[in-house]
This record gives sequence, C-alpha cells and structure tokens, in this order.
Amino acid sequence: MSKACTVGPESVRMIELGHPWIIADSYTKKWPAGEAGDLVELVDPAGRFLAQALLDPKDRIVARVLSRERMRLDRGWVKERLQRAITLRRDHAGLIDTDAYRLVNGEGDLLPGLTVDRYGDYLMVQIYCSGWRRHLKLVTQALEELLEPAGIYEKGRPQNTRELESGGEGKKYGHLLSGKPAPEPLLVLENGLSFQVSLERGLNTGLFLDQRKNRRDLMARVQGKRFLNLFSYTGAFSVAAAAAGASLVTSVDASPGYMEQARSNFSVNRMNHKRHEFLVGDCLNVLDDLARQKKCYDVVLMDPPSFSTTSKSRFTTRGGTADLVAAAMKLLKGGGLLIASSNHQKVDLADYLKELRRGALQAGGTLQVVSLSGQPEDFPYPVTFPEGRYLKYAICVKG
Repeated sequence: MSKACTVGPESVRMIELGHPWIIADSYTKKWPAGEAGDLVELVDPAGRFLAQALLDPKDRIVARVLSRERMRLDRGWVKERLQRAITLRRDHAGLIDTDAYRLVNGEGDLLPGLTVDRYGDYLMVQIYCSGWRRHLKLVTQALEELLEPAGIYEKGRPQNTRELESGGEGKKYGHLLSGKPAPEPLLVLENGLSFQVSLERGLNTGLFLDQRKNRRDLMARVQGKRFLNLFSYTGAFSVAAAAAGASLVTSVDASPGYMEQARSNFSVNRMNHKRHEFLVGDCLNVLDDLARQKKCYDVVLMDPPSFSTTSKSRFTTRGGTADLVAAAMKLLKGGGLLIASSNHQKVDLADYLKELRRGALQAGGTLQVVSLSGQPEDFPYPVTFPEGRYLKYAICVKG
C-alpha cells in the first residue's frame, strides 16, 4: 500500500496544472519517513487523491509524478510507457539515416527523471532521480523485451561538476548493465554521417543528440562558405559543414582531447582534416587573434556548454554570450550568418535574445533573426512542463 503524502496548496495547483515536480517545502518535511524509489500517493490537505509519485526524499525535487491515476510500478506499466515513447519516435521523429537519438526523454515521455538514448545497437540509460535506482532492473528488462539491444549501459552523473576538472574526458562514467560490451569507440550514424562515441568514457558520449536536426539545417546553408565553429567539442557541426561542401571549416575548442576526437570524426567520414583548421584555445582569445589576422567568415556558430569544464576558460553562459556575439560579429561578413545556441535551462528565450541584442549593440551592428528552433522531436516536452524546452538555436543575419 502506497504511503499518503500531503502536499500544500501550491503543489496542489502545480499537480492540477500537470507539472510533474514536487519541490521540498514545509509540507513535504512532515511526510512519513520513506526511501528513494518508494511509490507514494499525493493527497491534498483534505485527503483527496491527486497523483502517484516516485519518492526521492534527499533531493530538492522530493517526488516526481508518474500518474494522475492509481497505478503499480511494475513491468507492465513500465513497458507501456516505454512503448509509447518508442512509437512517438517511429511516427514523428524523421530518423532518416540515423541510429543515434533519444528514446526516452524523462518528463517529456511521462517517465520523469529517466532518459534512454539509442546509439546503434546499444542503449544508454541515465538517472536524474535517485528514485529510479531501485527500479533500474525493471527498466532494463522492459527495454530488452521491447528492443533486444546488443547491450544496455548506464552513465552516471557526478553530483559535483568540479569533478569534471580532473579528467572529465577520459574518466569512466559508464558501465554495462546487460548484454555485451560495446566497441570502444562505437560508430553511430546521424544524418548519413558517422560519428565516434564512447559509452564508457567521459561524462558525455561525444555526440549531443539534441542538435541532430540543427546540424541537418546547417548542411543546407554552408556549401561553398567559410564556416567557424566555436566550442566545437568533438566536431559534429564541423563534420556536417565539411560534408555539405563548406570551403573552409575552422573548429575552436579549449580541449586538445576533444580536438583529437574531431579530427577522428573527419577521418571516419573519409574527409581530409588537413584541409580545415583546428584551433585549441579559449574561444574569446582565439576570436581576438582571428580578428587581428583580419580573418572573415560567412557562417559563425557558437554552441557553448552550460558550464565550462576547463578552469582556464573565460566564458560563462550568463553575461558571456553578449561578449561572444560582439567578438564573432567582427569576423562575420555583411549578410553572413551568426548561429547562436544555448542549452542552459535557466536562461529562457526572451533573456537569451536580449543577450544577442547586447552583443550586436556592443559590436555596433545589427542582427536579424531568420529562424528560431529548439530540440528535435525525440526530445519532446509536455506543454505543462516549460522547463523541458531548454534548447535555443537562433539563426541571425548580420546587417
């Protein structure tokens, strides 16, 4: 029998509006003792049933709503939710020449705190709510029955991002839950291009799946153009641009390790990386150097991480975007494209556009937004969960 946990008026209102999170407050402090993974009943102060939720008592989000109806967290329920997510991708995601994508997007697929990504014949599970730890075997068994993957991995998330300062690229965060080990690196396909990923090493796998559609869009814009890719990571946007016929691709990143992976991604697509430029350094410093050299580009893309894993980096998401935009505009020809992207959940679109405006004014120029997009169809979010719309991707023309 599920424990009854009383929530206050604010949480009642949020549940009725369809929001899946219960934030710790004076009401949750009075809940009966429980452990992460308990299925609890949420009730209003009058005792009226509201929802069933997964408990995570030590987290700021102390419970995540699984259903507005009474349910059992068993294999049948998990399989039904997973099948719904699989069907959405099959029917709506347009995954042509692609075998790397998000299969379960947490709250967006009514499985809050749980994500599953597909990488070729392998699956990668990530837990953002300790409540799922107890039910992980249930999830992996259901995934095996539905998809028969070669193997299922879990990649842990360090509690302290400072851990990333020391060997974030090579450290093993992933481990095999079931099936056979994946090749290291594993080759996957996105938009007809091959990319190397690691299901064991590094905090991330080496390919950000939520930019797939934006990379496809970029490919239609860069033929014969000079393309500058800032915060290039392992070079996925650079590879896409080169494959689409960009005359020059310049990749900039603070990490020598990521730059080596970028060169490898060129090689696995049978492209000569020596025809393009790979610059290791802080992006703002490199932009200053390129401006001194009077370099000029037709398309500049900036897709900084939401936090920097190198202590030397001058960039910070809040306040740094305007400086970056101003510096990039100096290198951009008139009529050229500035593409600005951010995955920072706490910066909404209106505030982000203000940063772009500040940067344009700082540079003494103008930017016209011709396209605004976010994450692709395999990263859905409920209309009741605005936090799920995190990716901002603005394509602007320099006036």
